[in-house]
Amino acid sequence: MRDRNRPHRAAAHRLLAGAVSGSVILAAVACSPAEDQQDGKRPIPHQQFVSRPDLKPPVVEITHGPAWSDEYGDTAEQTFLSPNYGSATPSDGSIILDAQGELVWMRPAEDDDPEDNPFDLRVQQYRGEPVLTVYEGTSEGGMGDGEILILDQSYEEIARVTTGGSLDPGHADFHDTTITPDGTMLIAAYEPTPADLGELGGPEDGYIQDAVIQEVDIASGEVVFEWSAQDHVPLTETMLDFAGEQAELEQEAAEESADEATEETGPPVLGSEDEPFDYFHINSITEDGDGALLVSARHTNAVYRLDRSTGEVEWTLGGSASDFEMGEGAVFSWQHDAHRAPDGTLTMFDNHAHGGTADESSRGLRLMLDEEAMTAEVATEYLPPADRVSGSMANAQQLPQGNMLIGWGARPHYSEYTPEGELIYDVCHGDECMGEDFEGGGGSYRAYKSAWEGHPTTDPDVVVRDGSEEGDGGPAAFVSWNGATEVARWRLVAGEDEASATEQSTVDRDGFETAIPVPEAAVEAPYTAVEALDAGGTVLGTGVALPG
Repeated sequence: MRDRNRPHRAAAHRLLAGAVSGSVILAAVACSPAEDQQDGKRPIPHQQFVSRPDLKPPVVEITHGPAWSDEYGDTAEQTFLSPNYGSATPSDGSIILDAQGELVWMRPAEDDDPEDNPFDLRVQQYRGEPVLTVYEGTSEGGMGDGEILILDQSYEEIARVTTGGSLDPGHADFHDTTITPDGTMLIAAYEPTPADLGELGGPEDGYIQDAVIQEVDIASGEVVFEWSAQDHVPLTETMLDFAGEQAELEQEAAEESADEATEETGPPVLGSEDEPFDYFHINSITEDGDGALLVSARHTNAVYRLDRSTGEVEWTLGGSASDFEMGEGAVFSWQHDAHRAPDGTLTMFDNHAHGGTADESSRGLRLMLDEEAMTAEVATEYLPPADRVSGSMANAQQLPQGNMLIGWGARPHYSEYTPEGELIYDVCHGDECMGEDFEGGGGSYRAYKSAWEGHPTTDPDVVVRDGSEEGDGGPAAFVSWNGATEVARWRLVAGEDEASATEQSTVDRDGFETAIPVPEAAVEAPYTAVEALDAGGTVLGTGVALPG
């Protein structure tokens, strides 16, 4: 395959059998027969909110594993996703979810904008402060052209990072966005470049997608380091079969348009300027010790350690030119997201799948490297509850306490494991857990878990709706504040105006959106508002009610 438990609302519950203790689908659900797809399938159910009808994140299913304990459901840490759906709903976008699967923050993508494809949403440190980073740009053929946005804790943009130096601006790829302690960002880009593909069965005057790494100073945009795969890794290390890729390219073109492959134009030619051959395909760039870099290349099935001062390859792990002897079970393929862990092991997501008959179940993988004896042995595997083949994307994030979070990429799941590899929970955020009547995918390039404190500069959103179930048939104020993490309670106030408004009721926050019954005495008040209170009772923000 070419890479290119809400108590007050309609919560649905499901119990699963097998190697798990149970599961629950959480949040307000929207999905009706009127939303059927053209083929009769239904879109994935999505969370819906009276106060923010524009936000339509997915409903998730949380399945407890053998190592589950209640502390995981009570944690204040959040999960960061950038899912993509092949249906009108849920919405694509950048999403933060809490431990119960409730929405914390969402930045929807514009479905009709080909340059608004978010990837790799996560928390990083920049200048000693936590920030969100997310790629925004195109996504076609397994590559992107765009920029990386850096958002502060109020979700305001403070910087953008993209290509420079020898490359035109706007060509940053989505595969990695690593901020370094020096205030730089490691990014990738793809540059069509002439190359002799004769040894691979392609044209001698052909073209490749050269995989380029740039280290960019965030403040100035200056490129302080640049590396080219073509200059350091032979084309013959690719694990792609050129003839097979050419055949698939022709098949795809024929399926897209019967008129494309005509006698005048002929079929598309792999390795031409119009169809450069992607022999390397960078999908992660991370820092190693001594200033070196670790680079994962999917199409060579290898991880490379680079000398940052010279660009030379110090060693190759895996693939056809491995410098390591691979122990039993240590061979990986089509992998993503290679990192050096604090204990010296190397972690990655082993896709072990490329859309062919040899595909095996994917896994998270930790390898123990002996860089004197040059051997690699399996230290830990992080296996799905049942075989799960993820043909693209995915990541493996070691958490501070040693647990591992696995994002399953094209398969719409994320899972957390103990340091020993025992499953704690598995979360589905796509069509796979909804039954055969549903479709829409929902894969996310990566998934991350992190602590995050958000303080939006916007006001809370408040809508008063009459005849609501939450108001026992009377009016209720529905309130939410997209991205606010510190709200503990909501206080309803009403009166002739803001100055004269008095407290009507105070309730605990109940997920992303809370419904507050409006007392009869306040129904006709000209001014109705809801105040957001933190745990100490301090007012964080006030939203004035709008009629529903």
